[in-house]
Amino acid sequence: MRLVKLSYSLVALGLITTACNKGKEESGVAKVPGYDVSSLDSAFKACDDFDGFANGGWKKNNPIPGTESRWGAFGILDKENKEVRLKGIIEEISNQKDRKNGSEEQQIADYYQSFLDTTTIEKRNIEPLKPYLDKIEAVQSLNDLASVTGELQKLGVSTVFGFYVDGDLKNSKVNALYQAQDGLSLGEKSYYERTDSSTVNVRNEFVKHVDKMFGLANFKDVAPGKTVLDFETKLAKLQLSNVELRDPVKTYNKTSYKDFKALSPDFDLDAFAAKQDIKADTVILQNIPYIVNTNKLLKATPLATLKLYTRWQVLSNFAGFLPKGFDAEDFRFFSGVMRGTKQQRTRTERAIRSTDGLLGMPLGKLFSKKYFPEEDKKKVSEMIENVRTVYGERIDNLTWMSDSTKARAHKKLKAFTYKIGYPDKWKDYSSIKIEKDKLFENVVAASLFQHEETVKKIGKSVDKSEWHMTPQTVNAYYNPLNNEVVFPAGILQPPFYNRDADDAINYGGIIAVIGHEFTHGFDDQGSQFDEEGNLKNWWTASDRTNFDKLTKRYIDYFSGIEALPGFKINGALTIGENVADLGGLTLAYYALEKSLKGKPEPALIDGFNWKQRFFLGWAQVWHMNTTDEALRNQVQTDPHSPARTRINGPLPHLKEFQNAWNCGAGNKMVLPEASRVVIW
Repeated sequence: MRLVKLSYSLVALGLITTACNKGKEESGVAKVPGYDVSSLDSAFKACDDFDGFANGGWKKNNPIPGTESRWGAFGILDKENKEVRLKGIIEEISNQKDRKNGSEEQQIADYYQSFLDTTTIEKRNIEPLKPYLDKIEAVQSLNDLASVTGELQKLGVSTVFGFYVDGDLKNSKVNALYQAQDGLSLGEKSYYERTDSSTVNVRNEFVKHVDKMFGLANFKDVAPGKTVLDFETKLAKLQLSNVELRDPVKTYNKTSYKDFKALSPDFDLDAFAAKQDIKADTVILQNIPYIVNTNKLLKATPLATLKLYTRWQVLSNFAGFLPKGFDAEDFRFFSGVMRGTKQQRTRTERAIRSTDGLLGMPLGKLFSKKYFPEEDKKKVSEMIENVRTVYGERIDNLTWMSDSTKARAHKKLKAFTYKIGYPDKWKDYSSIKIEKDKLFENVVAASLFQHEETVKKIGKSVDKSEWHMTPQTVNAYYNPLNNEVVFPAGILQPPFYNRDADDAINYGGIIAVIGHEFTHGFDDQGSQFDEEGNLKNWWTASDRTNFDKLTKRYIDYFSGIEALPGFKINGALTIGENVADLGGLTLAYYALEKSLKGKPEPALIDGFNWKQRFFLGWAQVWHMNTTDEALRNQVQTDPHSPARTRINGPLPHLKEFQNAWNCGAGNKMVLPEASRVVIW
């Protein structure tokens, strides 16, 4: 079972890129500048292409390394956190003697060693997979397949049906069981439908990839790649698009567990759930027709095809923990073909990241203690309250919202809670058995631990103290079910938060990020949840109509932006993030303006006034170089617009930007007043 949270992050989880940060955390090192003027490019005009103007120099001086598909500010900090700070922590632990068995130190050191032990990994080949492959081979019916795939889901292996646990959207204090579509290797149905040459090439390469992986495993199937692609193409036709999945009302279908089982008479959902230790009286279904039609597809598909597809999912899921041939081929397709990455990171770098992925919270405890000063937590709390105050003022001044809905908006805003840095309490991971010469078993043990922990939540009260990001993560998120914003310690560093920078840079950086997460509570999805985190309408009909008209205009605006030839931004998919960016910028700008009232006008810095530096602060947070492959993948699958569009996209709608840079009607980044969208 995969744990999926209804949370909205600043960047897509799992797609953060990496780079190298020149700064170090040690005392006595030179301060990080608020904004490095070498990033500028005078070949561009601020009013025609602000990304080019503010980041052109940076982009020229920071080409994408071969190990990356995207190269930007998030990755610079992510690499620093992982490959410098976490590496130091792991090495320090690894050098300790007499580590207590079951302690976090023992788990971290031994898992790290197991990932580095390539001799043992090569020697074992695919032997660790054999028990699961044998069970697949023994399948004689669809009901047998339901039992086997249910067991595989406990390990995180994808199948056509997926379960997850989260707070009930209409009773957010209690955890509920959800069922969702799953099973597409390429991640999103558009990869199976588009006919442009780039997407066709991805499908062709996918077929080759599956064939190569089966060959490495010494499987004797004929044309396995074509078989898998054909089956997944049929499955994709039954699934909701990523835009449709954004609708929390459409995808909330609560039913009795008995009625749920009746939807799939040929694929035994009861056995599928039982193998996952799932017991529930009700289940919330994402898409009822999908269950019915997938049952029909499974019944109509030869059992041999379904068994082949299941073997593929096992092989693909664990490829990164198998011998070099599997690992390299998995990288070639999913990182190379799909994202344009040219070379893998070193084994040591990957060992650090794998340890972080498996034991992120135990590592986060040590990271927070060493690298997140308490005074930063206090400062961020103050900034959050500044944003809350300004948001309230903005709500009061809205012309499209009635007083009754404004009152409810204030109620939700007041109820916002936040978490900063790291959890107040830490989970106990001591039951996970980690051995330094058994990488595969370590991964399985961690998966089973997470699965068991998740299943136990069904029907229980939601633990609102729980974190869904590790402290070292360079990201932030809003969780509508808790009505909370969360800012890990990992992002509270330059260029997002720089204690040595002028206020304008920090307001354009971290405070715009804070405003972004606050705005998620009032975007197209978040606005459907009340102050207690329940999916419940708190709008008048006319106010909702007004809001939908504004967001529709913003959808149409972004849908007209071409990221690459033939690949336009999906305005409907990215609307939530685009609204949050617009809201975050607006809130941060007026919070900065408010903070300066009654004070002397700030002096120019590097020739720029505070208004201009505010927007430079925003631009440097999103400076990024991206491969064409990664850009195409992002446009098709990611609810976040590409970095360049996140800079240039909202600015024409802000007269504050126009005034700061003295832009005129003839400039490309100026929209007529009637074309601007102002929501919050």
